[in-house]
Amino acid sequence: MKTLEEVLFKLMERYKEKVPDVSKINNALIKNKVIKTENDIENDHIAFRTMGVEHLGIKSFEKIFLHYGYKAEDNYIFEQKKVKARWYAPPENRFPRIFLSELQVNDFSDEIQKIIKSYTNEVTSDPVDSIDLNNSEEVNHFLHSALWRIPTSSDYKKLLAESEYAAWVIYNRYYLNHYTINIDNLQEGYNNLKDFNSFLESIGILLSDAGGVIKQSKDGLLLQTASISQLTKATFSEGDQLNISGSYVEFSERRVLPEYKHLPKNEIKREHRREGFETANADKIFESTFTSQTIKNKI
Repeated sequence: MKTLEEVLFKLMERYKEKVPDVSKINNALIKNKVIKTENDIENDHIAFRTMGVEHLGIKSFEKIFLHYGYKAEDNYIFEQKKVKARWYAPPENRFPRIFLSELQVNDFSDEIQKIIKSYTNEVTSDPVDSIDLNNSEEVNHFLHSALWRIPTSSDYKKLLAESEYAAWVIYNRYYLNHYTINIDNLQEGYNNLKDFNSFLESIGILLSDAGGVIKQSKDGLLLQTASISQLTKATFSEGDQLNISGSYVEFSERRVLPEYKHLPKNEIKREHRREGFETANADKIFESTFTSQTIKNKI
């Protein structure tokens, strides 16, 4: 498990540099004596976005985490966004779940397909096959390297008008889209999303209201909130600069399953809580990077 630990550590270090909200939240939790160190935070899941084209997409990306013992679980379809996804259960509960999504490129117009494939066609074989997955440095380099050239601002804007997901991936590539703080085991006043959201707003974290600030599964057992994506100044191939969506932070509350309600609080473990994801929740979580939300942000 050492390689997986190293991969996740390096991934999170890069991510924290790009998403100031992470340290802001961690520092406030420490200041309020909710946690002693950021290592006390439970990472519910991390998410990546991909392009569904030859040599790429979920089929390629999942090889990394399957190699580390993750198990493929449920599939999800987001018809309106033309995206599909799958989640992966970790080899041990101390590791986060993985959520991989993929843009169904062939479902778009010929013009949009042509733009996307003008970049992704630069990838002529499955790039994961050339990585030594037992070498965390190689994996880390792959996860933070460009697979295709920097896009033009014109292409970015055309994709943005058709699919904000497509625009995000064409510029950000495989960069970590978000990580998720699970609040279930925090102290009273922080261990339900309503209270935790009040805490977040008190320290100036902007929350996405797509589908409501709290997105709740049909069974009422999975609740999710997300911050609005950080804006980042992006430089395009011709030198133009635009403020675009980067990454964000998600927050989850997984309630105890009915059959385990009788358990004392100190005996409740991860396996006693609601597992997996919810299509309707995830559909709106995607929109944390959409212009309808980031317009509320300032760079």
